[in-house]
Amino acid sequence: MTHRLYYTDSYLRDFEASVVGRAEDSKRVYLDRTAFYPSSGGQPFDRGILNGVEVIDVVDEGDRVAHILATPLHDDRVVGRVDWARRFDHMQQHSGQHLLSAVLADQLGQQTTGVHFGRESSTLDLATASLGPVHVQRAEEKANEIVVENRPVEVTFEDAELANDLRKASDRKGELRIVTIRDLDRSACGGTHVRFTGEIGCLVIRKLERVRQGTRLEFLCGLRATRRGRTDYNLLAKLANDLSAAPEELPHLIASQREELKAASAARREMETKLDLCRARELYATAATETTGLRRVIVQEEQASLDSLRGLAQAFTSMPKAIFVGAVPSPPALILAASADTGIDAAGMLKSLLASVGGRGGGSPRLAQGIVPGRTQLQTVIESLGSRI
Repeated sequence: MTHRLYYTDSYLRDFEASVVGRAEDSKRVYLDRTAFYPSSGGQPFDRGILNGVEVIDVVDEGDRVAHILATPLHDDRVVGRVDWARRFDHMQQHSGQHLLSAVLADQLGQQTTGVHFGRESSTLDLATASLGPVHVQRAEEKANEIVVENRPVEVTFEDAELANDLRKASDRKGELRIVTIRDLDRSACGGTHVRFTGEIGCLVIRKLERVRQGTRLEFLCGLRATRRGRTDYNLLAKLANDLSAAPEELPHLIASQREELKAASAARREMETKLDLCRARELYATAATETTGLRRVIVQEEQASLDSLRGLAQAFTSMPKAIFVGAVPSPPALILAASADTGIDAAGMLKSLLASVGGRGGGSPRLAQGIVPGRTQLQTVIESLGSRI
């Protein structure tokens, strides 16, 4: 059994211990006591060193804790050192989650149903789908008020049958480790925590999203919140500088530019439609009328895309007895369009030809398109269309 030193002292960074077990490769070792926290309850594991060897993972195996090392360790006695920056960051996030969950429970009557502590940010889930920005702002303000009050955060060990006033009932038996934020919250928890709420630092709720029937909040505490705030400000300042505007003017400016872009895109599409119609009329006028009364054109363009030919195909086949075949080489693809009075099923005809050369595609009786493996197959399909129509 491993004696878990972090249960009673989350601030312990250095410790001595005896090796009581190891794997054959000596990269997985077990100690009689440890300050290294294993991944548990959503909180990530600690990193650090044992006799100078890097600890790259810590695994909870029930009664004992496994330390996964970067290189073999053959010593029987070790001096361990926990990566304090990583540990304290985890303490800030975990204590901040307890604080935020308690505030949300008090204000909304909603219990936290899930927690995840990530490398960049953390999340908690609520069962309600009705949480809005106003609720978030109030909860964030209240949580930061309690941070500033610097309330004690205390760890006690109590009999599960006698422990009362827990924010969430525990189904565990025997002794419970309880983390208490004075006059706010009591929660059964095995994680590492700060001693006072002031050490949590600034708490920021960044994102709110619907997850199934509930709501997920993304939050950051301490230095994470500070670093993210600086990153966000730098981004905002760059956008303001690029657009020659003050940061507070950006929402109006961006909305205005979006409307201008929408209008410009609509005008461009209108001009493209008119241009396609003019070109289609020219092609139609110069196309020879066949004995069947059909007029067909084959347009092969090296630089065009299939999307750019679609408008031309639709414009050409808006005229009587018209058949349009368009092809582009990269990627090898083609389009077939036919006016309704030709009696031709464009999709049915093209699909069978594409399948014969290993291509694929689809569409409607009036317009269909597809892709083929290469230029040789593209030319084969075009020639086959010429013989069938």
